[in-house]
Amino acid sequence: MDISIENQQSLELYSELLKKDKTTILNEALKEYFENKEEELLANDPTGEGAMTNLSFDEFWDDVEL
Repeated sequence: MDISIENQQSLELYSELLKKDKTTILNEALKEYFENKEEELLANDPTGEGAMTNLSFDEFWDDVEL
């Protein structure tokens, strides 16, 4: 796996600022990335859960009060 120099530098910086190890930061970032992509895929899948609306997850829940 190759990580760009810019991302390596950011990872080092945020690791120091947040007092977190680099593995934790990478795992958190990947988890968020995959959750976002899953929402996008479901929203755009005409046969899946998102088939009932053309709104994104955030657009659908905007202004909803529970």
